[in-house]
Amino acid sequence: MTTNTPIIKTVNLKKSFGNIEVLKGINLEINKGEVLVIVGPSGSGKSTFLRCLNFLERPTGGEIYFEGVNLLDKNVDINKHRQKMGMVFQHFNLFPHMTIIKNMSLAPMKLLKLSKNQAAEKARGLLERVGLGDRALSYPSQLSGGQKQRVAIVRALCMDPDVMLFDEPTSALDPEMVGEVLDVMKNLAKNGMTMVVVTHEMGFAKEVADKVIFMDEGIIMEEGTPEEVFGNPKNDRTKEFFSKVLI
Repeated sequence: MTTNTPIIKTVNLKKSFGNIEVLKGINLEINKGEVLVIVGPSGSGKSTFLRCLNFLERPTGGEIYFEGVNLLDKNVDINKHRQKMGMVFQHFNLFPHMTIIKNMSLAPMKLLKLSKNQAAEKARGLLERVGLGDRALSYPSQLSGGQKQRVAIVRALCMDPDVMLFDEPTSALDPEMVGEVLDVMKNLAKNGMTMVVVTHEMGFAKEVADKVIFMDEGIIMEEGTPEEVFGNPKNDRTKEFFSKVLI
């Protein structure tokens, strides 16, 4: 259920690495409960945009408003707001020396001040939800890629985020494991989680997205519903991209 209340708003957002301008002024609103899917060629600025939203990369210009607060205001405690943005990476980023339950319990104990038992109980409930209740005491090396990514998703959920950011969450997986991760994401969307997803999975975008943006060369070339962007793109660059991609 989406609302017309922006939970994230970017105004002329820019990011440069040295002399290379990667984001050239991104203006975007993401509403509460909305699933935004970002597509585009490699090197177009999609992942950099995502990483700027939770300050894994610090923007070089513009503004980011999250739940009405300007994150670039020097008086803002960025860590407090970052806790409300769950992030799922391409390569899972699980701690290899820790069991799955410890991987999931660490942040809630440290940052939410949950007891060990409270954090473990929460983690077990989330593992059950994604069909991995029996893997709590396993180590990441004992899991398949699809299982690791499902753990990475529920690990982020342990922090009760208001928004989930996904940076190409299926691109490192074998094709047969992609479906199990996308199913978890579809269920999150059904349950009203606000999601920003960078992906090459066009089928997922068509099925689940409320809004799709096509990025190239650091700008938003096209923005609209999946029907508009996939079915009737206005921009020649968008048309060219989709003509080479199976959708």
